[in-house]
Amino acid sequence: MASAFLVPVAQLIRDEPAQIHVTFVAPFDEAHEFVPRAFGESDVPEGADVEVEMRLESFRGGVRARGVVRAPWRGICRRCSSVIADRLDVAVAERYVDDPAPEDEEAYPLSGDFVDLLPLVHDAVLLELPIAPLCRPECAGLCPTCGIDRNEATCECRPEVDARWATLDALRFEDESSN
Repeated sequence: MASAFLVPVAQLIRDEPAQIHVTFVAPFDEAHEFVPRAFGESDVPEGADVEVEMRLESFRGGVRARGVVRAPWRGICRRCSSVIADRLDVAVAERYVDDPAPEDEEAYPLSGDFVDLLPLVHDAVLLELPIAPLCRPECAGLCPTCGIDRNEATCECRPEVDARWATLDALRFEDESSN
């Protein structure tokens, strides 16, 4: 079975400069290589499809890939621990060359007469996953004392006073509103 990520480019390279437009939907992790390493780590759901929309352009010595990769992701809000499900739209612009130099970390190798977009798609999506996602910017989080979700209810809990800073509580300024 041929991979949707393998795109034949022999004609494209032969007719340089030339370009083709490639669009497809394929499983993100068909080989099951990527599993979250820890609870709450952002990831692409198992069995999810990724959408690839790419323009491949030939140039002397290789192929340039420009486009968008779209993938669903899920994670845990860092403040309230609710499950988040969203979608990534990642713009990509990469090069494929015959023999990339070891120090050329920004080039992918050409695979004979094919461009394998799978490593590019994996790199783009995995690097774009949020490390510490928020369900929304104004998320109030959980109360550290009673554990209530402050987005849904309020509590009367007061933060504990650190004895090392208690002396500063006694400081008062005459006119705080004039500053």
